Amino acid sequence: MDYKVASVDTALSLLSLVGECPGLGVTELSQRAGLNKSRAFRLLATLEMHRWVVREGDPVTYVLGPQALVLGVAAHEQVNLVKIAHRHMQTLGRALNENIQLRVRDGLESLCVARVESTHELRMHGVVGNRRPLYVGASGKVLLAFSADDVRAQVLGRPRRRFTSGTLTERDELFTELGNVRSKDCAVSFGELTPEAVSVAVPVRDATGEVVAALSASGPSSRMTRALLPDIAARLSACAVAISAGLGYQEAPLDAQDAA
Repeated sequence: MDYKVASVDTALSLLSLVGECPGLGVTELSQRAGLNKSRAFRLLATLEMHRWVVREGDPVTYVLGPQALVLGVAAHEQVNLVKIAHRHMQTLGRALNENIQLRVRDGLESLCVARVESTHELRMHGVVGNRRPLYVGASGKVLLAFSADDVRAQVLGRPRRRFTSGTLTERDELFTELGNVRSKDCAVSFGELTPEAVSVAVPVRDATGEVVAALSASGPSSRMTRALLPDIAARLSACAVAISAGLGYQEAPLDAQDAA
């Protein structure tokens, strides 16, 4: 039985769209949401009444309002993964001065749930809440590599969009890459989503040993050179180990690993 309330579902979808694409007017929001302009306007007015969105500028555009910030702060404190990861990510961000992201799998997409920005003027721009297909980028490949067999089968079994010349879209190539990621506990992306962008990602595990997130560093290829990638990967791995430990994960002793 479907218990979905259609009007609530539509309003929440519209609110999510404002969060993902701030600064759009009612016409573009209605087009992207698949709504007529009148209904989109009424829903936005209702969300504005409850301070979930606010109007800005002339012509009018919409951004998230203070109630969304209140909920976001509460979620930040309540979501254990983000709460534990935050201080470790800040420390790593200061050490590398490149963008640090924490992404989780949501269906067949990766979702950014935490982010620390580089202070460099030239940097990769993004926001918490950003989504992208699982097969794209270092974080997505980590999450996909350690996903259940049926998830990998779904991604490998459907057409994949090419974002740049570096995007891995061939099934055999992607299949091999995912095997390499699992064996190395690390993924690297060279311009798979944005030209000249480099990212490195490693897995974060919970108390059961399951990979629940990917921790990554990203920046322009002019700074994140191939010579620096081993050091960046090592720093990411150390940070991921600290976050995983906070989630209750304990690495097997070396002698136990050798025996296995």
